[in-house]
Amino acid sequence: MVKDWSIRKRRPVRRKAIAPLLKELERVLGIDLNVDGAFLEQAEYGPWDLVFVDKTPKAVRIANPEDEAIAALTLRGLIDHPEAKRWVSVDHGAISFLMNGADCMVAGVSDADPEVKEGDLVWVRDETHHRPLALGWAMMDGGLMPSATSGKAVKTVHWVGDELWDME
Repeated sequence: MVKDWSIRKRRPVRRKAIAPLLKELERVLGIDLNVDGAFLEQAEYGPWDLVFVDKTPKAVRIANPEDEAIAALTLRGLIDHPEAKRWVSVDHGAISFLMNGADCMVAGVSDADPEVKEGDLVWVRDETHHRPLALGWAMMDGGLMPSATSGKAVKTVHWVGDELWDME
């Protein structure tokens, strides 16, 4: 999946302007972002809205298949918050496929957050080090993923090899 997107309209924002997005992330992922005193910016990246915290892309607003805005941490944001909910763990064999942007198949899933519901925006991590590998839409409930025998578990939208990962 090659994207010809670029960052546009990058501008500083006040915390109160993006407070609803940050509060939603904290609620859904069960984390504390603690961005008090940080330099906050907002930008467009294709159809996504990015939030930069101290010049690093930490959060993104993505439209789901029903065209509703969903907030998530970027992979860089997940590095700072490995305790975030809505995760899917994959074995070592799946990592090379995910790094090239492939969807996550159930054969590679070793574990998943049981709270994940079909259609949720989830993050995929490796089972050993819990490092983020990709973001995507759950194609089935988290409780079913480890025991499923065939099909897609997660439809990938953002992965380690993606251009957004390499931004500074």
